[in-house]
Amino acid sequence: NPFWSLVMVSSSTAETFQNSLTREDIVPSRKKIKLPPWLEVAKPRLIPLLLATTLGGMALTEGWPLSSPKLVCTLGGGALAAAAAGALNCLWEQDLDKRMKRTSDRALPAGRLSPTAVFAGAISCTLAAASLLIGGVNCLAAGLSLLGLCSYVLLYTAFLKPRTSQNIVFGGVAGAIPPLVGAAAATGHLGLGSWWLFTLVMVWTPAHFWALAIFLKDDYKSVGIPMLPVVKGPAFTARAIYRYGLATVFLSVFGIFALPEGGLLYGILVVPFNARLLQMIHRLENDPEDLTRAKGLFRWSILYMFGICFLLVISRLQLAVQFDSEISILLKEFVQGVINI
Repeated sequence: NPFWSLVMVSSSTAETFQNSLTREDIVPSRKKIKLPPWLEVAKPRLIPLLLATTLGGMALTEGWPLSSPKLVCTLGGGALAAAAAGALNCLWEQDLDKRMKRTSDRALPAGRLSPTAVFAGAISCTLAAASLLIGGVNCLAAGLSLLGLCSYVLLYTAFLKPRTSQNIVFGGVAGAIPPLVGAAAATGHLGLGSWWLFTLVMVWTPAHFWALAIFLKDDYKSVGIPMLPVVKGPAFTARAIYRYGLATVFLSVFGIFALPEGGLLYGILVVPFNARLLQMIHRLENDPEDLTRAKGLFRWSILYMFGICFLLVISRLQLAVQFDSEISILLKEFVQGVINI
C-alpha cells in the first residue's frame, strides 16, 4: 500500500532526525565557539543566569543598591563557586560523558584535561570563592554559595540524577540558592522576598529542564539515566511541564508584593513574559513529540528567567518608584470616586 509505505518512510526519517540531534542543535553557539578545555569544564554558559538570579535576590531587599566592591565580590565569588561546581560535575560524570554521544567530546572524556588538573582547579575555585565572599561580603553569603555547590554536586549529580525521574524537582534547589546569596550579601539576612525568588526558581526549573530532556531523551536512555521523558514518555512530561508552568506563572505574580517598592511596574511588565511562556507550554502539550517546540520552550524559559530578574532590578529604579506612587494615587482617587457615587 503506497500510503502506508509513505507513513513508514516518514516515521523512519523522523526517528533518524531525532537520533541525530545533539545539544549543539539546541544551543547553536556551541557549533561556533570552541572553548578552551579548562574553561569548558567550568560550564560558563550556566553562570550568567545564576548571577542574574543573584542580582534579583539583591533587588528584593532594602539593601539595594549594593556598593560596587560588595557587588563585585558577590558576583565574583558566585561565579567561582559555580565554576567549581561545574568542574566537579564533569569530574564525577566523566565515565558517563564518555558513553553519551553529545558529551563524548568534552575535555575530560576526550583526554584534553586530566582528572587531577580538573580537581585541583575545582578546589582552587572553591577556596577563592570562599575567600572572596567571606572577606568582601559576609559569612552567610559564603556559606550559602558553598551549600549551592554541594547541592549540585552531591545531591543532584551524585545521588538524585541516576536514581529518580524526579531528580530535577529536588535537585533544582542548587540553582535556586543564588537569590538567597544575593539577599544575604545585601542585608546579612534572608527576607521573604528572597525566599519568594528561591521558590520561583525551584518551580521554574523542572519545566525548563524537562523541555531539554524531551529533546535529548534518546541520549539519556542510551546510558540509563532516568529522566522523566525516558521513564514516562514525552506526553506525560509535557503535562508535567504544563503544571509546573502554571505554578511558575502564578508564583511570578507575587513579585508585586515581594518588592520593597516598584511592584506595580513589575506586575504590568511581567504579563507578556507569562503570556509567552504559557503559549509555548500549551503548544508543546498539544504535540509533545515536536522537538522544535521543545527546543523553543527550552530557549524561551531561559530568557523568561533572565527577564524576571531584569524586571526586578528595573523596578527598583527611581522612575519605577515614581510610577508606582502616581498609579497608587490614581487608584485611590478612583476608588474614592466610586464610593462617593
